[in-house]
Amino acid sequence: MIVAVDVDYRDASVVAAAVGFDAWTDADSAIEVIVTSDAPPAAYEPGAFYRRELPHVHAVLSLLVPPLGAIVVDGYVWLAGDAASESPRPGLGAHLYRALGEAVPVIGVAKTAFAGATAIEVVRGASAKPLYVTSAGIEPQVAAEAVRTMHGEHRIPTLLKRVDQLARA
Repeated sequence: MIVAVDVDYRDASVVAAAVGFDAWTDADSAIEVIVTSDAPPAAYEPGAFYRRELPHVHAVLSLLVPPLGAIVVDGYVWLAGDAASESPRPGLGAHLYRALGEAVPVIGVAKTAFAGATAIEVVRGASAKPLYVTSAGIEPQVAAEAVRTMHGEHRIPTLLKRVDQLARA
Protein backbone atom coordinates (compact mmCIF):
# COMPACT_ATOMS: atom_id res chain seq x y z
CA MET A 1 0.00 0.00 0.00
CA ILE A 2 1.13 3.54 -0.79
CA VAL A 3 0.30 6.08 1.92
CA ALA A 4 0.03 9.86 1.74
CA VAL A 5 0.21 11.74 5.05
CA ASP A 6 -0.49 15.32 6.05
CA VAL A 7 -0.66 17.27 9.30
CA ASP A 8 -2.72 20.34 10.21
CA TYR A 9 -2.08 22.56 13.23
CA ARG A 10 -4.86 24.16 15.29
CA ASP A 11 -4.63 26.37 18.35
CA ALA A 12 -5.30 23.56 20.81
CA SER A 13 -4.71 20.37 18.81
CA VAL A 14 -2.99 18.76 15.86
CA VAL A 15 -4.69 16.60 13.24
CA ALA A 16 -2.76 14.02 11.23
CA ALA A 17 -4.33 12.18 8.32
CA ALA A 18 -3.30 9.28 6.11
CA VAL A 19 -4.79 8.04 2.86
CA GLY A 20 -3.79 4.59 1.66
CA PHE A 21 -4.06 3.42 -1.95
CA ASP A 22 -2.89 0.47 -4.00
CA ALA A 23 -1.57 2.06 -7.21
CA TRP A 24 -0.23 5.49 -8.13
CA THR A 25 -3.05 5.93 -10.63
CA ASP A 26 -5.87 5.16 -8.14
CA ALA A 27 -8.69 7.71 -7.96
CA ASP A 28 -10.05 6.46 -4.63
CA SER A 29 -8.44 5.62 -1.33
CA ALA A 30 -8.46 2.10 0.08
CA ILE A 31 -8.20 3.40 3.65
CA GLU A 32 -8.40 6.76 5.42
CA VAL A 33 -7.16 7.38 8.96
CA ILE A 34 -7.29 10.52 11.10
CA VAL A 35 -5.57 11.08 14.46
CA THR A 36 -6.25 14.16 16.58
CA SER A 37 -3.97 15.12 19.47
CA ASP A 38 -5.33 16.55 22.70
CA ALA A 39 -2.45 18.98 23.09
CA PRO A 40 -1.53 22.20 21.33
CA PRO A 41 1.18 21.94 18.69
CA ALA A 42 4.83 22.21 19.62
CA ALA A 43 6.46 25.51 18.80
CA TYR A 44 7.88 25.87 15.31
CA GLU A 45 11.69 25.67 15.24
CA PRO A 46 13.30 27.13 12.11
CA GLY A 47 15.42 24.44 10.48
CA ALA A 48 13.85 21.69 12.62
CA PHE A 49 10.28 21.48 11.32
CA TYR A 50 10.49 17.69 11.46
CA ARG A 51 10.55 17.79 15.29
CA ARG A 52 7.10 19.34 15.25
CA GLU A 53 5.57 17.12 12.56
CA LEU A 54 7.22 13.71 12.89
CA PRO A 55 5.42 12.55 16.08
CA HIS A 56 2.06 13.15 14.44
CA VAL A 57 3.08 11.37 11.24
CA HIS A 58 4.21 8.40 13.35
CA ALA A 59 0.89 8.41 15.23
CA VAL A 60 -1.20 8.13 12.07
CA LEU A 61 1.15 5.61 10.42
CA SER A 62 1.01 3.38 13.51
CA LEU A 63 -2.66 2.69 12.75
CA LEU A 64 -1.88 1.17 9.35
CA VAL A 65 -1.06 -2.47 8.78
CA PRO A 66 2.32 -3.05 7.12
CA PRO A 67 3.84 -3.52 4.66
CA LEU A 68 3.85 -0.04 3.23
CA GLY A 69 5.20 0.33 -0.30
CA ALA A 70 5.93 4.06 -0.07
CA ILE A 71 5.00 7.11 1.98
CA VAL A 72 4.27 10.51 0.45
CA VAL A 73 4.80 13.54 2.68
CA ASP A 74 3.72 17.12 2.12
CA GLY A 75 7.13 18.77 1.99
CA TYR A 76 10.74 17.96 1.27
CA VAL A 77 12.80 14.86 1.89
CA TRP A 78 16.04 16.81 1.37
CA LEU A 79 16.72 20.50 1.93
CA ALA A 80 19.57 22.68 0.72
CA GLY A 81 23.01 22.02 2.15
CA ASP A 82 24.69 24.50 4.43
CA ALA A 83 27.74 26.57 3.58
CA ALA A 84 30.15 24.11 5.23
CA SER A 85 28.89 21.10 3.30
CA GLU A 86 27.66 20.34 -0.17
CA SER A 87 25.47 17.53 1.17
CA PRO A 88 21.77 18.29 1.48
CA ARG A 89 20.27 18.59 4.96
CA PRO A 90 17.56 16.11 5.86
CA GLY A 91 14.02 17.42 5.74
CA LEU A 92 10.88 15.83 7.21
CA GLY A 93 10.94 13.00 4.66
CA ALA A 94 14.56 12.02 5.33
CA HIS A 95 13.95 12.01 9.09
CA LEU A 96 10.89 9.80 8.56
CA TYR A 97 12.85 7.49 6.25
CA ARG A 98 15.57 7.07 8.89
CA ALA A 99 13.03 6.63 11.72
CA LEU A 100 11.45 3.77 9.78
CA GLY A 101 14.81 2.02 9.49
CA GLU A 102 15.25 3.04 5.86
CA ALA A 103 12.83 0.23 4.98
CA VAL A 104 10.04 2.24 3.33
CA PRO A 105 10.68 4.72 0.49
CA VAL A 106 9.60 8.28 1.27
CA ILE A 107 8.62 10.77 -1.41
CA GLY A 108 8.31 14.47 -0.67
CA VAL A 109 5.88 16.53 -2.71
CA ALA A 110 6.13 20.27 -2.08
CA LYS A 111 4.05 23.07 -3.57
CA THR A 112 6.76 25.72 -3.28
CA ALA A 113 10.44 25.79 -4.12
CA PHE A 114 12.92 25.65 -1.25
CA ALA A 115 15.97 27.78 -1.99
CA GLY A 116 18.94 25.59 -2.82
CA ALA A 117 17.13 22.26 -2.54
CA THR A 118 17.57 19.82 -5.40
CA ALA A 119 14.10 18.74 -6.42
CA ILE A 120 12.58 17.46 -9.63
CA GLU A 121 9.90 19.75 -10.97
CA VAL A 122 6.73 17.92 -11.98
CA VAL A 123 4.16 19.81 -14.01
CA ARG A 124 0.70 18.27 -14.00
CA GLY A 125 -2.47 19.10 -15.90
CA ALA A 126 -2.76 22.57 -17.37
CA SER A 127 -0.93 24.17 -14.45
CA ALA A 128 2.16 26.23 -15.20
CA LYS A 129 3.31 25.81 -11.57
CA PRO A 130 5.29 22.65 -10.81
CA LEU A 131 5.30 20.40 -7.79
CA TYR A 132 8.75 19.78 -6.30
CA VAL A 133 9.58 16.10 -5.73
CA THR A 134 12.40 14.71 -3.57
CA SER A 135 12.89 11.17 -2.31
CA ALA A 136 14.75 8.68 -0.13
CA GLY A 137 14.84 4.94 -0.76
CA ILE A 138 13.63 5.38 -4.33
CA GLU A 139 15.35 6.99 -7.29
CA PRO A 140 14.26 10.64 -7.65
CA GLN A 141 13.28 10.17 -11.32
CA VAL A 142 11.11 7.16 -10.42
CA ALA A 143 9.48 9.13 -7.59
CA ALA A 144 8.81 12.08 -9.88
CA GLU A 145 7.25 9.83 -12.52
CA ALA A 146 5.03 8.22 -9.86
CA VAL A 147 3.76 11.65 -8.80
CA ARG A 148 3.30 12.65 -12.45
CA THR A 149 1.08 9.58 -13.06
CA MET A 150 -1.12 10.05 -9.98
CA HIS A 151 -4.83 10.40 -10.66
CA GLY A 152 -6.25 13.86 -11.28
CA GLU A 153 -6.38 16.47 -13.98
CA HIS A 154 -4.99 19.30 -11.87
CA ARG A 155 -1.68 20.29 -10.33
CA ILE A 156 -2.40 18.52 -7.04
CA PRO A 157 -3.15 14.80 -7.46
CA THR A 158 -6.59 13.63 -6.28
CA LEU A 159 -5.39 11.61 -3.29
CA LEU A 160 -2.91 14.25 -2.11
CA LYS A 161 -5.77 16.74 -2.15
CA ARG A 162 -7.89 14.22 -0.23
CA VAL A 163 -5.35 13.74 2.58
CA ASP A 164 -5.01 17.53 2.87
CA GLN A 165 -8.81 17.85 3.15
CA LEU A 166 -8.96 15.16 5.86
CA ALA A 167 -6.26 16.86 7.93
CA ARG A 168 -7.98 20.23 7.65
CA ALA A 169 -11.57 19.01 8.17
